Amino acid sequence: MATREPLLQLTGVTKRYPGQAAAQEPPVLAGIDLEVARGESLAIVGPSGCGKTTLLNLIGTLDRPDAGQVRLEGQDLTTLDSRRVAEVRNRQIGFVFQMHHLLPQCTVLENVLLPTLATANEALRDGAPDRARRLLERVGLAARLHYRPGRLSGGERQRAAVVRALINEPQLVLADEPTGALDRAASENLAQLLAELNRETGVTLIVVTHSLELARRLHRVLELRDGTLREVA
Repeated sequence: MATREPLLQLTGVTKRYPGQAAAQEPPVLAGIDLEVARGESLAIVGPSGCGKTTLLNLIGTLDRPDAGQVRLEGQDLTTLDSRRVAEVRNRQIGFVFQMHHLLPQCTVLENVLLPTLATANEALRDGAPDRARRLLERVGLAARLHYRPGRLSGGERQRAAVVRALINEPQLVLADEPTGALDRAASENLAQLLAELNRETGVTLIVVTHSLELARRLHRVLELRDGTLREVA
């Protein structure tokens, strides 16, 4: 029986920090191999400075590996020119960062809709306002559509950032320490929300986190240490 191709596949991905001498120091990422199925949720954990964010940036096309392949839907992203990479990043990948990066002069709804301005898909763009309202209602922000970020709590701002990451209906959402700036209660609420959205929408989710509360809600946990990934039981 034929197996379904993974959504994301990394093969031999290697990366050195700028200035690292090959003969003196091992690379921060040393030949990473990884397969992530469609609809899967995955946590990447590990000590500070081990390269978790670097790995996420390579997956999200914000950086390129020194060696190896990053394939999304079978397409090697490392071979694409900057224009095509930007198209893939905008259409197929959503990002959630530790800091929400909401524009303070825009309302919650306007912030959520910002990624749709760059899409060439007219149907996706035309349906975005209704989709944004539905998602904001789903995350408990229906009454905050026209608030500016300064009137929101930290947890509310991060929930708005999650909706922004989902607005273009990406196949893959990458979250880098999304609960890192939140208090315990808000962190637990966001962890639950991310897991629920993964189940409800089928979006593939990869999260870099120090939060065990968040990691235990996801399908798999991998530890990055000494440049390699290993499954955590």
